[in-house]
Amino acid sequence: MSGRFVRASKFRHVFGQANKKEQCYDNLRISKNAWDSNIVKANPEYLAVNWEASGGGAFAVIPVAETGKLPDLLPLFRGHTAPVLDTDWSPFDDRFIASGSDDGKIMLWRVPEGFTLHQDPENIQHVAPVSKLTGHTRKVGHVLFNPSAQNILASSSGDYTIKIWDVEAESAKLTLKHADIVQSMSWNASGSLMVTTSRDKKIRVWDVRQEKPAVEAAGHSGAKASRAVWLGEQDRFATTGFSRMSDRQLALWDPRAATGGPMDGYTTLDQIAGVAMPFWDEGTQMLFVAGKGDGNIRYYEYANDKFEYLSQYTAEPQRGLAFVPKRGIDTHANEVARAYRTVNDSILEPVSFVVPRRAEVFQDDLYPATTGIKPAMSAGEWFGGKDGLPPKINLEDLYEGNTPQEVASDYKAPKPMSAPAPAPAAAPTSAPVKKEPEPEPKPVASSAPPASLTENKSMASFADKFADEKEEDEEQDDFEEIQKPMRANAMSGISTPITAARSGFSTPVTSKAPGALPLTEPTKEPEAAPTMDYKPTAASASAPEPSTTSSSSRSQTPPGAASEVTSTSDSSSDSTVPKAAVGAAAQGLGKHLADIKALLESQAKTLAEQSDKIEALTREVSALKGGS
Repeated sequence: MSGRFVRASKFRHVFGQANKKEQCYDNLRISKNAWDSNIVKANPEYLAVNWEASGGGAFAVIPVAETGKLPDLLPLFRGHTAPVLDTDWSPFDDRFIASGSDDGKIMLWRVPEGFTLHQDPENIQHVAPVSKLTGHTRKVGHVLFNPSAQNILASSSGDYTIKIWDVEAESAKLTLKHADIVQSMSWNASGSLMVTTSRDKKIRVWDVRQEKPAVEAAGHSGAKASRAVWLGEQDRFATTGFSRMSDRQLALWDPRAATGGPMDGYTTLDQIAGVAMPFWDEGTQMLFVAGKGDGNIRYYEYANDKFEYLSQYTAEPQRGLAFVPKRGIDTHANEVARAYRTVNDSILEPVSFVVPRRAEVFQDDLYPATTGIKPAMSAGEWFGGKDGLPPKINLEDLYEGNTPQEVASDYKAPKPMSAPAPAPAAAPTSAPVKKEPEPEPKPVASSAPPASLTENKSMASFADKFADEKEEDEEQDDFEEIQKPMRANAMSGISTPITAARSGFSTPVTSKAPGALPLTEPTKEPEAAPTMDYKPTAASASAPEPSTTSSSSRSQTPPGAASEVTSTSDSSSDSTVPKAAVGAAAQGLGKHLADIKALLESQAKTLAEQSDKIEALTREVSALKGGS
């Protein structure tokens, strides 16, 4: 077992498959205009292709059933006086189409009943527009119908505006002003919001009926064109564009937090120079990214708020591409998406994306209910502020050849773009209250520390537990030898400071407390002894008790100070001892002080040796702990 985790997905093995040549559309003269549009638009009944025409602009409408090599002379949709730049089919009427042209006009067309390309070459019946929309002052680069409301059309122009048209009234009701040419636009599923990309490298999310951008954010930093597509009913949109180094990029955005950049940053696709065209499929939750000028069609699955790469279809380069609405695919062949792409500016090639299954029944897990041909509202209702999704249809009815039945759509109105703050605040209201105590981290923080830490001791004191008691007794005997010089001295006044000095130095060694280690300084004179706090020990307790006068001088005079000893002896000699005796006593005191100094030096060496032993024991204890 390799142990590698594989993400579960119904569409993990989707593959693209080009149709045979006899099922393609050949002998076309596709427009070579350099304007950045998709060139092709498709619905289940017809295909629209921007045409390379002389004497004005035109586009061709091709019935899906008329495959193979097309006639040299075709009936075209003529009416524009300049090249047609973009077209779009109505989502609720397969015979109704809008076009935008370099002449600054928008024209609306209806495909005649029984329309066919195979007509008498000497009597070609071209199609004229049914209405004309004027209002833009420069070329109309894109046209896009509202996906929810009937007869609502958006158009972008070189005059830096997007106009929202009421097709029935043939008038522009709303205008969205930009700072530069609009490069792409996309509605959300309910038709209330729109995302646009512009040549000023800004991404704008519009609450369309307010005519103001609800969010404006920096987009892709490259100089080439950027595209955007709304992810259907998801509250997300995707963009494609270029970096400063001309790397093609893909990004996923939260429209309410777009100012902070894409959700997971920019994903680099490749270094190809062509624009990447994004297409969203709601039924499969898949994003298709097709390269313009190359033959790659990558597809991703949207899951857990990110794009999971599935695979890619590679063939000859394409300049234009269009996907068919879900109600136009072949459910008997497990086809989940179908695209029409241009090849060599003369062929339209269908590409089917298929789930490899061997089944003879309807695969309901692959085909959820999809949008039908009935709008959610009229144009007047939409301009009045109504929101909603169009009714959906059951694809199983189409599979069985029956009239599709409508299925109620679970519509959730999008939260207002003007107030994004309440949205994140509402979700964690109850959750943080439960998570505040954080019961899991507490045992880690309050776990019992080692015994040496709970007792507030150092490793040196911990090592003393392993010290040999015999050594401790020997050290104590060495310090008790300080009493020997006192046998030759009978003066209680002189014996008091010496005994105090003795007890002061014997205390830290006997207790072996860690705080006694600073006493290892061997160079200090006996005069430094008064800096230590006096604490009587067993050694001092064993010394003979002095008189009342000497005990009071012990409490007032620091032990070991020679000058204070002299003054004490002088005060006592004036009252009880002759001066000759005082001189002899002073001489003896000097000798005893020299002995004390020698003893102190030896004791300092002893302390240094014991300190080394303690460090060695500490290392052994640490090694024992590490081994356990």
